[in-house]
Amino acid sequence: MKKVLVFITDGFADWEASYVTAELNKPGTGFQVQTIAIDKDPKISMGGLTVLPDYSLQDFSLKMEFAMLIIPGGIGWREEKNHQVKKLVDYCFRKDIPVAAICDATTFLGNHGFLDHHKHTGNSLPYLKEGAPNYRGDEKYIDEQSVNDGCLITANGSGALEFSRDILSELDVLEGKELKEWYDLFKNGFIKS
Repeated sequence: MKKVLVFITDGFADWEASYVTAELNKPGTGFQVQTIAIDKDPKISMGGLTVLPDYSLQDFSLKMEFAMLIIPGGIGWREEKNHQVKKLVDYCFRKDIPVAAICDATTFLGNHGFLDHHKHTGNSLPYLKEGAPNYRGDEKYIDEQSVNDGCLITANGSGALEFSRDILSELDVLEGKELKEWYDLFKNGFIKS
């Protein structure tokens, strides 16, 4: 069973990874979702859900194998202590482990140079430049809900479905017609208006 790690902070945006984690954790996918945080203290999401992390950054071993790191946004990115995850993101980029970030997690990545050489998106280019003073990736910015550049998937805060679709495709959980039907169901519902 391959692990997919979700980095959580106090104030993480629980809905931004909820579509994809539910799909990844289904029987038969070959994936198991687990959480990682700066420590093992319970984290409370923006929606008030309390999550006990499976791992802390201190527990993280270079021998741990995982298929992807997903980083939801949320208000926790305003706290410098959560930027400790930079070491884990560096590790992922060195080992070609895909990183998927949404909303303010993209701002964090931008401020630490991870977006400078990859196609990406975020909440908006002005928002990214304001929130990430070290960001130098203007020429690689694409104004889309979600952008998949292979080892890096980024999305704006309103692109949770597109973000999930790109992750499911990258991990080969759903593809082709099945992926299109999944996306259409959640985007448009059973009843078309």
